[in-house]
Amino acid sequence: MQLLLALGCSRGLGRTLSAWGLRSGRSGPGALPAARLCDPRRTGSRQASDVPRNQPPSSEFVARSVGSMMRLPVQSSPEGLDAAFVGVPLDIGTSNRPGARFGPRRIREESVMLRSANPSTGALPFQFLMVADLGDVNVNLYNLQDSCQLIREAYQKIAAAGCVPLTLGGDHTITYPILQAMAEKHGPVGLLHVDAHTDTADKVLGEKLYHGLPFRRCVDEGLLDCKRVVQIGIRGSSMTLDPYRYNWNQGFRVVLAEDCWMKSLVPLMGEVRQQMGGKPIYISFDIDALDPAYAPGTGTPEIAGLTPSQALEIIRGCQGLNVVGCDLVEVSPLYDPSGNTALLAANLLFEMLCVLPKVKVV
Repeated sequence: MQLLLALGCSRGLGRTLSAWGLRSGRSGPGALPAARLCDPRRTGSRQASDVPRNQPPSSEFVARSVGSMMRLPVQSSPEGLDAAFVGVPLDIGTSNRPGARFGPRRIREESVMLRSANPSTGALPFQFLMVADLGDVNVNLYNLQDSCQLIREAYQKIAAAGCVPLTLGGDHTITYPILQAMAEKHGPVGLLHVDAHTDTADKVLGEKLYHGLPFRRCVDEGLLDCKRVVQIGIRGSSMTLDPYRYNWNQGFRVVLAEDCWMKSLVPLMGEVRQQMGGKPIYISFDIDALDPAYAPGTGTPEIAGLTPSQALEIIRGCQGLNVVGCDLVEVSPLYDPSGNTALLAANLLFEMLCVLPKVKVV
């Protein structure tokens, strides 16, 4: 790049700028623009408006170096954004294998394979949304209560800006303070919870805050519209033969993993869409919903889980819903030597982006 600038090589430099979606707008020789914005003239008639938007650079012109989520620009403020990727590197709420604090870092690394369009669904999210990476919430790894307060405050600012957060976890504790902020903005929200576990325990070792009970705390505080809560992929051994009684008593729909085996989940998601209606919903996806054959890098794996194709059917089935936030949690790179778990997580976050309300399918 230094050589291209020194020589003023318009061909090489122009291709690099185009790959990042940059327009020169030089104020002097060799000056580059501060923001990596796409040029609407390059996107044709499908561009939602003439407002320039961020988009991932093309690997045709830019090497896949690791940096932000999808190599998008990093911003310190949600102002002006329609959606943003946010990391929450917290794992002090885990009960078994730790390491989810490294999840956001590894998911961003694997996201270099993601591109801007979704040919399978016809979604072009970066033509309808201004998206950036807001970096990581500055959590306190020595105090879970304080971390939850820091997370809540961060997401209050994101919600106040009208920005939809797509969160890279982090253990599942983080969903509780996020939903506190979402409910402040939208009122009690519906919840699509994809997980091997219901995460509705009351307390463990005397503690009422850890990754196995965020939705119990959400019910306690009235953050959820309980008639619009669906939990999918639930499975595993238990201490009793009726481990879902609390959930049913709240009005949750619990879809066991056994009821998903060897079948498409498209019909199920048709029912979910009817149940959710047009009111705000939040998507919380624990990577351990997937079978550990596909996603071994997690803290509390359970056998006989969902497949990646079923995960896609679930998220794509949210098209048309009023999604106000999403998270992908419990990726623990320490148990993911191939990187496949983080790769799955990155792709599922992209799929969530593709079903946000402003994204039109073409």
